[in-house]
Amino acid sequence: MPSLESPGANEPRELPFREEKRGFSVTLKRNCSISPASLACVFAALGIAVLAIGAGFALLGAWLILPFAGLEVLLLAGAFLLQARHATDYERIELFGERLRIDVADGERVSRYEIDARHARLAMDQGALVLRGPRERLVLGRHLDAQSRAAFATELQRRLRI
Repeated sequence: MPSLESPGANEPRELPFREEKRGFSVTLKRNCSISPASLACVFAALGIAVLAIGAGFALLGAWLILPFAGLEVLLLAGAFLLQARHATDYERIELFGERLRIDVADGERVSRYEIDARHARLAMDQGALVLRGPRERLVLGRHLDAQSRAAFATELQRRLRI
């Protein structure tokens, strides 16, 4: 199985192509170093700490700190929601016979595209991997670094031409 070299690591990372009877399937996801549940716990701990410190100062007479502590907790919650919204983004590329199906999840929106694989063309455009069909233009590999995106483009091109 082809592999991608992980930057800064000694072990190659396997390309996630799954072989099918008449094609392949590959899913590209974000590299999330912490699960959304763990991140929620971290943000909750930070929020509790901020409110506890604000309450301590309020008890000492500096009550004006509490509204700012509440604002800070609201901003932390907003940051968590923005991060969690895109934590499960992915691109799934599947080839079945002569049909190339691409599912792109971006936030809460999932888009599905179907392209005739015989007319699909891949190109690198200013560092972005672009898949062009008769009527479509899709950017793929958004969750890969530049080196991995180039290796993925080469492998995907090879598999589309088989």
